Amino acid sequence: MKPFDIQVNGYAGVDFCSSDLTDEQLHRACRELRSDGVDRILATVITDTVDRLAEKLANLARLRSLDPLAREVIAGFHIEGPFLQPRPGYAGAHDAAVMLPATVADAQRLIDASQGLARLVTLAPECDPGGETTRYLVEQGIVVSAGHCDPTLDELHGAIDSGLSMVTHFGNGCPVELDRHDNVLQRFLHFRDRLWFGLIPDGWHIDFVALKNYIDFVGVERSIIVTDAIAAARLGPGRYQLSGQEVEVDAQGVARRPGSANLAGSTITMPTAIENLRETLGFSDREVSRMVDENPRSALDLPE
Repeated sequence: MKPFDIQVNGYAGVDFCSSDLTDEQLHRACRELRSDGVDRILATVITDTVDRLAEKLANLARLRSLDPLAREVIAGFHIEGPFLQPRPGYAGAHDAAVMLPATVADAQRLIDASQGLARLVTLAPECDPGGETTRYLVEQGIVVSAGHCDPTLDELHGAIDSGLSMVTHFGNGCPVELDRHDNVLQRFLHFRDRLWFGLIPDGWHIDFVALKNYIDFVGVERSIIVTDAIAAARLGPGRYQLSGQEVEVDAQGVARRPGSANLAGSTITMPTAIENLRETLGFSDREVSRMVDENPRSALDLPE
């Protein structure tokens, strides 16, 4: 089993979203990820202005190019935002003030800054009129995922027809309280045969009973386990940075913006995620390997 984590914001005190990320920090994060048995990741950057995101991506690409270990561990980048739904609850821990509708021009700036390393983009389908940006990204060989969004069924259907193929951290990026039946989670599940589902198995992002139900319904063959790890992963309670904003981690390892009920990434590590899948949820080693190793590679169409 060679875990491939497609959503890692940072690790072991290192924030990939930092404007001041250094070569030493990137190497340290990759070293600690490898020591925890992680084979490859997508280094994830979250919502910021297009200018600042482009700078961060260019810096990440430059630092990766200088470090053999980073080139081994970081298979590419996951750009989560800024084309997200800014309404309260859907924005989550992202900065709603700098979210904006998707355009091909802005997407191209971010892809160019990534220097060929953008592999996954999370956007809100309802913020991409006519699916134009989704189609552009897919034409560039980039996987497009829905997250922090509230599309209608028709909008989601249109996005899938335009090439959208994944849901980012399903069960999250939406308000804590939703209509019992008419909600974005039900709409995603309606298209479960056409979408990959990213899932965080820490017991906080999704209660374990609900997580087991979701995986059973979606199917192991369409489920992808991610950590959504932030800099606090491996470090315990305290205050940390996520894209220039403070995140507070409590004694149970739950990360939130101070004073907010919304989760702000995760502190779970891949070994703990695998243990939860085996021991708490009862999945076999074969099923776990499918969700943490094979499925992410298949979804991204990346070789071993």
